[in-house]
Amino acid sequence: MQNNNHNSKLLRENLEAGDLKRLVHNELHIDEYKSKMGTDEDVCVISFKVSGKEPGADLVSFIEKGYDFVLDADVSSGEKEGGDYLVFVELQRSKELPTQIMAIINDLMNLTEQTIEEWRVRYYKSTTDNELTPEVLADIIPLTSEAYDAKYGKDDEEEIIDTEPEDITKDLDAMKSAAGLNVDTVAPKNEYTESLRIAAGLK
Repeated sequence: MQNNNHNSKLLRENLEAGDLKRLVHNELHIDEYKSKMGTDEDVCVISFKVSGKEPGADLVSFIEKGYDFVLDADVSSGEKEGGDYLVFVELQRSKELPTQIMAIINDLMNLTEQTIEEWRVRYYKSTTDNELTPEVLADIIPLTSEAYDAKYGKDDEEEIIDTEPEDITKDLDAMKSAAGLNVDTVAPKNEYTESLRIAAGLK
């Protein structure tokens, strides 16, 4: 048992060519999620979809150990539809972003045995798939905080998806309860919550 744990630790520290074959979806999303390390105008969040939590954790470990320009990397705590997990990578918003992102992607190609040509990139809320090239990245990503503010402004920040919104709400509710305060979180209105209200005799 101890040997298995040791081997798992080695794998996480030393991923090799092909170790993530068929486990990483060939689509990169940029600035779709909010930064945990700073403000969205200062920090860019790129995200990958990975099949399984362990491969996601392996990729996080690989990225954190491999690039000194990475501020943080993390894997989502819960699985998404289809059993996939998201890997988030936070980078300082700067003119070096296209080069830094491509450095990560090029190394990822060795792990997944994919090609750059197979990959597409989406920015923010756009549904447009773009080729994954340094030129495209430089064109679609605001590379300075000033450029980000000019394009999206403060009002748009709330529309960026939080990486773990449900977890944060649960944590806040737990803290309120522990402090003896009323838990006043309002459930979202949808068919499920409406049926619960009706069943409880609430309007």
